[in-house]
Amino acid sequence: MNAFRARHFPGYALALTAVLSCASALTWAAPEGSTPLPDAPPPPDYGPERPDPVPPRAALPESPEANAPEPEVTIVQRENATFEEYRVNGRLYKIKVTPKVGPPYYLVDEEGSNVWRRYDSFDTGFQVPRWVILRF
Repeated sequence: MNAFRARHFPGYALALTAVLSCASALTWAAPEGSTPLPDAPPPPDYGPERPDPVPPRAALPESPEANAPEPEVTIVQRENATFEEYRVNGRLYKIKVTPKVGPPYYLVDEEGSNVWRRYDSFDTGFQVPRWVILRF
């Protein structure tokens, strides 16, 4: 047994013993005089018209995004910046500002109350933790 595993994982020897004993129990042969199990019954015959287990694509419920209207985009160019205005049903909800010098940013009206909030990007910075717990 590896000394590192024994020192850092005290239950390692016990777990290894349990796994090996279960594996050896599964490899034993059937005792003499036992009868083999009967064969499984054949699958039911549905005839030529077999029911389809998966409904057709049109019968599946549509996602809410499928019914959402496409935004109308209006591009306005000025001397020092380009503005892309995004509207849905005539309501302006987002503006992408691309200045001649510097990175683009967004102005978003989140509640529809003409209060605009600036976002440098829509990346929240959230990253899924990828810790290494055990290496073999």
